[in-house]
Amino acid sequence: MTEAATGDRAHGWLEHYPVTFFAVLMGLFGVTLAFHAAAPSYLWAEPFALGALWISLAAFVLISAIYLLKALRHPRAVAAEWHHPVKLAFFPTISISLLLMATALAGPYPGIAGPVWVAGMLGQGVLTVAVISGWISHRSFQVGHLTPAWFIPAVGNVIVPVAGVQLGWVEVSWLFFSAGMIFWVVLLTLVFNRLIFHDPIPGRLFPTMVILIAPPAVAFVAYMRLTGGVDPAARMLVNMAYVFAALVLVQLPKLRTLPFALSWWALSFPLAALSIASFGYGRAIGSPAHEVIGLIVLGALVLVVAGLAFRTLLAATRGEICRPE
Repeated sequence: MTEAATGDRAHGWLEHYPVTFFAVLMGLFGVTLAFHAAAPSYLWAEPFALGALWISLAAFVLISAIYLLKALRHPRAVAAEWHHPVKLAFFPTISISLLLMATALAGPYPGIAGPVWVAGMLGQGVLTVAVISGWISHRSFQVGHLTPAWFIPAVGNVIVPVAGVQLGWVEVSWLFFSAGMIFWVVLLTLVFNRLIFHDPIPGRLFPTMVILIAPPAVAFVAYMRLTGGVDPAARMLVNMAYVFAALVLVQLPKLRTLPFALSWWALSFPLAALSIASFGYGRAIGSPAHEVIGLIVLGALVLVVAGLAFRTLLAATRGEICRPE
């Protein structure tokens, strides 16, 4: 292969580096926070949480640096992703990653967590308004463009209070929580209409079905932080997460027949959110059964993330990702 051809290949790889890579960070930081949530009941979990945090930070630097390089060298490719009806919803994964990072840092490194949280909160606010404005603009979206990935902007908003309350931003946290909840209700109606009355979700995007679990699970954790206890609304949220988990579990066998894509990382963060919610709920009401559920889901999460990391590296070496679609 000539030097020019090698350069063209590298150039093309960078141009097609997708924004969906930031979903990997959501999964990694989710593992960190799930181990941290397990630590009060299982002391062995805290060292794993710290190790997962450093791995997540390293991945954040790498993924962000590459995407920034893409933005500088191929701004038209980034603009094309922004105008893509499906990829548009993944841009808030950037700000969500910052919010999850701040939440993970709030315990061991609170001095760093504050500025990171503010950056994530501001980015989430801007991206939420921009994405939803894009949805309701003059652009025409087809029913087939709608997938559970559209929940991502809403999920990002309810993540804000998880660290925001601890950092003293209570009213801002209520603002984002309110926005996330209303958009979740609206999008849930639209997504179920699409799932029931229209063609099935394409195989490449089918793993995004697992995202159905994330909004009520994260909302439960955020609501607990905002109110400081378990009330009927909190109980409804955590049990909604279990209902969606059961619904998704029935659908998972379909994954065996699907080829790998970066969208498979959608499996990771919802599992982390469910594990964290289960640990929190179990301790709040004194239910060992719910803590066991959290531990089981944490085990499944570790296996899923390890498998996804291996499959992503394998796909990268085979040239199966970062190429034209």
